[in-house]
Amino acid sequence: MRTIVHRHLGKVVAGAAIAVAGTAVMVGITLPGSAGADDSGGQGTGRTAQTAGQAQEQGQGQGQGQGAVQPGVVEQAPAEGDRGKGRDPLTDDETERVEKLALDRGLSRSSENVAGDKGPQRITVDLSEPEASELDDPNAPRRAEVSFYDYKDDSLVTKTVNLDTGKVESTDTQHGVQPPLSRDETVEAARLLIADPLGAGLRADYKDATDKKLTTPDQLMLNGMVFRAVPGTPASVADCGKHRCTRLFVKVKNGSWIDSRDLVIDLSARKVAKVG
Repeated sequence: MRTIVHRHLGKVVAGAAIAVAGTAVMVGITLPGSAGADDSGGQGTGRTAQTAGQAQEQGQGQGQGQGAVQPGVVEQAPAEGDRGKGRDPLTDDETERVEKLALDRGLSRSSENVAGDKGPQRITVDLSEPEASELDDPNAPRRAEVSFYDYKDDSLVTKTVNLDTGKVESTDTQHGVQPPLSRDETVEAARLLIADPLGAGLRADYKDATDKKLTTPDQLMLNGMVFRAVPGTPASVADCGKHRCTRLFVKVKNGSWIDSRDLVIDLSARKVAKVG
């Protein structure tokens, strides 16, 4: 059975070759310029077929070049404009500008950030909601709210800036208000925990997981959650809520989680306490 199949395939292939050859001859005969071939003793037909063959090879070469997969090209994102319109998100330029407008000289000199340096800790910069009278006004001014946390007196300072006029329209200062932590605050909390005696367990777990010494927050993936004191919590964290405090959720980069939920970092007092 195997021999019969092979012979049959051989016949099929041979027949296909003859058909292709016949097709090539037909192309050669019907190509423009074949007329008058008899006048040159049959050389015209041969030249025409040769020319057709060369053209076919060139066409195949060009086709292969066109069909080849070209390297991918990543287009650059369009440049962001200096100013958005209407309810568009704040542009980078607007965010930078509004923060400078909100951070006046007095606040810069009198406040402290999470690291204890001069100037408040920036928390958020967001586009403000339009006022009730401006809801249907397509030309309503764009405003932004900038919030800072002042670690010197544990206050949240929120300023509303008119992006059209460049003026601070309102300032609101509150105590005992704890918005979600910024990235800088989460990193500083981890730095305090790593350096504290109560961070010994964290350091040991990191060593076990990686066989390396834990020295900086850059070695970890971090998330932080604001911690507030409730009735029954230890006296060591009784000020949390008035102070800026956090619990950290720590993960080894490309590795396992390390449980540190029983530790609270008081960023205002720069202390670590155990609650569980």
